Amino acid sequence: MYCAHNAGIESSELDWRLQAALLKFLESKWEEPDEGIWEVRGGRRQFTHSKMMAWVAFDRGVKLIEECNCAAGDNLERWRKIRDEIHAQVCAQGYNAAKKAFTQFYGSDRLDASLLMMPLVGFLPARDERVVSTVEAIQRELMEDGLILRYRPEGNVDGLPGGEGAFLLCTFWLVDCLHLIGRTEEARALFERLLALRNDLGLLSEQYDPRAKRQLGNFPQAFSHVALVNTARILSGEDGSARSRNASR
Repeated sequence: MYCAHNAGIESSELDWRLQAALLKFLESKWEEPDEGIWEVRGGRRQFTHSKMMAWVAFDRGVKLIEECNCAAGDNLERWRKIRDEIHAQVCAQGYNAAKKAFTQFYGSDRLDASLLMMPLVGFLPARDERVVSTVEAIQRELMEDGLILRYRPEGNVDGLPGGEGAFLLCTFWLVDCLHLIGRTEEARALFERLLALRNDLGLLSEQYDPRAKRQLGNFPQAFSHVALVNTARILSGEDGSARSRNASR
């Protein structure tokens, strides 16, 4: 709804009531463990990405009131308070000082490529030292042949046997982050590498096997193509949304 607002699409009163109802539900649920963005089968945990996205929900709810003249009722101050509480919790419990990185779930030393979204949604500025060190840690530990894995499957976090390929969506996120932290030449080189993985119709799958040199998983995968478009816009300077969100905190 907030993205629609930024694109010039007017929201109706019904749209706003739905948004408020969703946030009311989230108020009572955001502290609970869940299966995370990757829908793991190894049990519910306090996934750092899930908490970050709960912060996004309340942050955008606040912005809709502030910028769109949506009816605040008694929501504004409460949502601000929850937003700030989530932010403080993620920074305190989701960041591993010894690892110098935000980790997959609270108290963990495991990495997860979903945390590359942190500067993209404006949770922290791209050049915050914690973001930069997280990006660098993900490059060190989750990169295979220049492409990014979602996470390492060891430790029974996801309940799967392992052996999947690099996740193309996550590698596009890395391109975005590299560009935003000032490593644009490296970002463009990786983007060109990703473009070269497309088939003869220009399509991408969900994953890529760097050893067998072939695409894996769901095909064609919308997430991969949406990420390609977003990254192209960021690299071309046509989409300043990520940078403007970074300036908000």
